[in-house]
Amino acid sequence: MPTDRAGRTAELLQQLIRNACVNDGRAGSGQEQRNAETLRAVLDGPGLDLQLYEPLPGRTSLVARMAGRRPGAPSLCLMGHTDVVPADPEGWRHDPFGGELVDGEIWGRGAVDMLNLTASMAVAVRLLADTGFRPDGDLVFLAVADEEALGSHGAGWLAEHVPDDIRVDYCVTEAGGFPMRGGDGGLRLPVITGEKGTFWCTLTVRGTPGHGSQPLRTDNALVKAAEVVRRLAEHETPADIHGAWRRFIEGIGFPEELAGPLLDPDRIGPFCRELPFLGLARQAHACTHTTMAPTMMRAGTKINVIPDRVELELDIRTLPGWDRPDVEAMLDEALGDLAGDVEVAWTSTDPSTSSPTDTPLWDALERVAGHHYPGARCIPFLTVGATDARFFRRLGTVAYGFGLFSETMTFEDYSTMFHGIDERVDVASLGLSTDLWDGLARDLLVS
Repeated sequence: MPTDRAGRTAELLQQLIRNACVNDGRAGSGQEQRNAETLRAVLDGPGLDLQLYEPLPGRTSLVARMAGRRPGAPSLCLMGHTDVVPADPEGWRHDPFGGELVDGEIWGRGAVDMLNLTASMAVAVRLLADTGFRPDGDLVFLAVADEEALGSHGAGWLAEHVPDDIRVDYCVTEAGGFPMRGGDGGLRLPVITGEKGTFWCTLTVRGTPGHGSQPLRTDNALVKAAEVVRRLAEHETPADIHGAWRRFIEGIGFPEELAGPLLDPDRIGPFCRELPFLGLARQAHACTHTTMAPTMMRAGTKINVIPDRVELELDIRTLPGWDRPDVEAMLDEALGDLAGDVEVAWTSTDPSTSSPTDTPLWDALERVAGHHYPGARCIPFLTVGATDARFFRRLGTVAYGFGLFSETMTFEDYSTMFHGIDERVDVASLGLSTDLWDGLARDLLVS
């Protein structure tokens, strides 16, 4: 194994990518035991107590604990997930599960989301133990399964069944820390302090079966479902310039030609549709709107049978303050006169969560990041995707999303590579994140 931190993290990341722990949402997918065993081999040794949890065969999560010297002292968890979303090799320039090193970058599914941080956390914790580091409060590294399917077999299971085994004062997980230049030229480092809610559901559209050769005046559930999809896709909730979004835009110091429309609820929608920066446009729209995305459909039994049942999967992400009654009202409004023809079965009803910024963890992150980016300021950010931080927030933990990246990793690249093609991270960023966790443990956990 390489002796330098960046090299060790890069080598571990390559192996985690090649293990291909692909989570497609089915209970038997993921098989994260492969990555759990890889991480256990790296972490095993003096100074760390290791524990594996497996709620279902192969769905393994790993907890590595460095016991603190003073009972009651602040404790910290570094949490990474070990599963990745599926990847179709078509369209990729390199094998999505090859973990190739090309021109200083590691390519593959999970390179950004979030095996890069998982690998850097593991390497940093092992190196801390090797140096004899002893924190005042516990330092925990948690590598969880199933984050990409809302964590029911990973962090969610741990929080429900063994909460005391993972309970800490502070937690850092994905993601953030990508450098952004403000209007004054200074660097800003976004910290994920909250996330949108996740309301997933299955819509069942019903019709009447018939012979495919006689389509006239039939009650074709697929035709009806097509209209349902159109209405859902075209429906847009009013923009909400909430506090988290305002603090981000004001904190980054965008010029007025950007900041003005991004803070105006009447202009932000049209502005995002015309903005040439696709990553920023998508983020800005999602951060200020509750959104609905039809993502999967199942219909029909045979080519010559008029379908009488269609199932449509809908991904709804809600802004702070929304709960299930608000989402149900939105669906009724979007569907209009078709609402009575659609049955809704909820698979997730998980409202938005957030953590405050006036905390010792915030201050420590800003100090440690400042060693690498002098003068950089941390700014709060609301992530539009779900993370496992929400389980910790509901246990009373202050939980943020952060990492540390080189300026090679732009906001545009960072946004579009999540669940996209050609996912990759530069080795320099891996070294920065590894240094970050080392510095954070020494800053936050030693008085």
